[in-house]
Amino acid sequence: MINASASHSDRHNQMREIAIVEAEATLAINAAKGEGKDTRTFSMVAYTGGLMQISGYAYPLVVDLDGLDVGNSARPIFLSHSKDVDDLLGQTTKVQKIKGQLLAEGDVLGDSPRIQRVVALADKGFAWQASIGASPRKIEYVGEGKVVKVNGQEFEGPIDVIRKSVLGEISFVPLGADDKTSALIATGDMTMDGTDKKDKKNDQVNADAQGDQQQGQTVNANAATPDVNASAATPGVQDDAATDVNAAANDAVAQLRAAVAGDMARIGQVQKICAGQHPEIEAKAISEGWDVQKTELEVLRASRPNVPNINANNSGSGVDTPLLLEAAACLSGGLQNVQDAYPEQVLEAADRRYKRSMGLQELILAAAHENGWRGTSLQRDIAGGLRAAMPIQAGFSSLSLSGILGNVANKFLLEGFTTVEDVWRQICSTRNVKDFKQCTSYRLTGAFEYDEVGPDGELKHGTVDEESYTNQAKTYGKMFAITRQDIINDDMGALSATPRRIGRGGALKLNDVFWTAFLNNSTFFKSGNNNYESGASTALSIDSLTAAELLFRNQVDADSKPLGVQPAILLTPTALATTAWQLMNSLELRNTTASKKYVTRNPYAGRFTALSSAYMHNTGYTGYSTTAWYLLADPKDLSVIEVAFLNGVQQPTVEQADADFNVLGIQMRGYFDFGVAKQDYRGGVKEAGA
Repeated sequence: MINASASHSDRHNQMREIAIVEAEATLAINAAKGEGKDTRTFSMVAYTGGLMQISGYAYPLVVDLDGLDVGNSARPIFLSHSKDVDDLLGQTTKVQKIKGQLLAEGDVLGDSPRIQRVVALADKGFAWQASIGASPRKIEYVGEGKVVKVNGQEFEGPIDVIRKSVLGEISFVPLGADDKTSALIATGDMTMDGTDKKDKKNDQVNADAQGDQQQGQTVNANAATPDVNASAATPGVQDDAATDVNAAANDAVAQLRAAVAGDMARIGQVQKICAGQHPEIEAKAISEGWDVQKTELEVLRASRPNVPNINANNSGSGVDTPLLLEAAACLSGGLQNVQDAYPEQVLEAADRRYKRSMGLQELILAAAHENGWRGTSLQRDIAGGLRAAMPIQAGFSSLSLSGILGNVANKFLLEGFTTVEDVWRQICSTRNVKDFKQCTSYRLTGAFEYDEVGPDGELKHGTVDEESYTNQAKTYGKMFAITRQDIINDDMGALSATPRRIGRGGALKLNDVFWTAFLNNSTFFKSGNNNYESGASTALSIDSLTAAELLFRNQVDADSKPLGVQPAILLTPTALATTAWQLMNSLELRNTTASKKYVTRNPYAGRFTALSSAYMHNTGYTGYSTTAWYLLADPKDLSVIEVAFLNGVQQPTVEQADADFNVLGIQMRGYFDFGVAKQDYRGGVKEAGA
């Protein structure tokens, strides 16, 4: 909240903490027409350009519509500024600034019980109001006794004028502060003046029906006469007060229609000038009310030859873009292969601006200043700077430190993740799962081999059975923080080294879970499964490799038929890595014993992919061995082990999280969702090596 007793400069800094600036409007909802489910639409004067007294602000506010960025035409419509999907009422199809007022129209799309209640209450006559939600960018204080002209109106200080702001959303509220504006929800297509096109089509029909009842008298559907005025005390006696009210209402509608018609003509001219070649200029010209001359000038400027260039600032404003800040942080943190993460021009601009020496404070200050914070030192107000850099409603801010930190941290996390051994990836199959429930896969078995078809042409039925394999994803994670001390020390390493360690930690955890499951295999690789041999003859050599290949090829499927799968991977502990490499890469094998003679050609050269892992002989794992080795099928053909990843994400994720109240700093979390389980024992053989 704004502290009314604070100094003017401090009060402006505090304003940055409020992302919503409300401008209220009266709302009426017409009953649906037609027998079908006609589409509800709305049209409103969302803001009249006048003063508002907002709770928490010391002085009245006025939003300068010339400086209000309305964005694209699709703005969300909520109930009471809630961001809950159940409170999403609809979306605008058009937002315009016309003669010092903000107009909007669109479709009612929500169908939750809350939204149905809004429409039902309006149908019963409840006068809803509307409220715009905007994020201030530049605030001007007008002192006492001074007069300022905004939105075509004059205001006397003390007031605050929001010169620059960004429209976020528009909400329906039961009570507002500015009751001069209006809004309408109806059925079918609706124009900006609040007139339902279907109503127009029905006006003449209704008039004709009433004319028949009144012996040919023509009734104007848009005007209230004494005969049809429900407030008249006596039939035929004119109520002067009601007539004046209706006349004033009709005049207001006529003026609004004229304004809309004029603006539609202007928009048509703008679109003709832009000719579909300058969509950004066209959108800005329409939203900001440019005249024909200004639009032609901007199109002419844009049509001049231009050398592509990316500056360190946004349009020369001195404000860093999020992408530029990300690149600068990655360069300063020493991210490897940073050229693969950002365009070359962005990297050049970041390097030119920050010289690969951006500090953590500089990053936070850039984000805070972009969001309007006016402080100059995090040493004096670290809490205020962090709140401005990471606003609660980040969606309405042009830059959020949370997003930058998350993107940068994920890149350093991935760098740390990829530095850890990943032999597991080459010997397993992977699966994407959508939740944490145990999942089951099935492999069909049965007599699928074709039978000879006899003269009668009858095909025999085969028998079908199945084998099942299960897996289940679990979550593994860690919290870490960029502390107040890190920020004061300006330690960029806190943003690079820590995520690297978190990434490495995620890879180590995956390896730990994987090899724990793989090596504890005494009931998986066993003589009864015809995929295990032991004894001195199984020590890794040409002879034992030949025996292992024979054992693999002798495997049969559930129907006692040959597998038809070839071995592809020779997996060994690191103690046997050199022997395996020699067996797979040496073109010749020689025996120097005089009494023995061998052919010199190596029959296994290039036959299998040789892989080794340090986990296989680590004493911390059940089933470890310095001599045991495996001959495995390609996991794409037949996998002995599987890793399941939630939603297919095969690396940890880093997110910025809300810090506890007693933590002054930036709290982040890294997490990883995966599961490991053995699958088909026929996909490999194990040789004890001793």
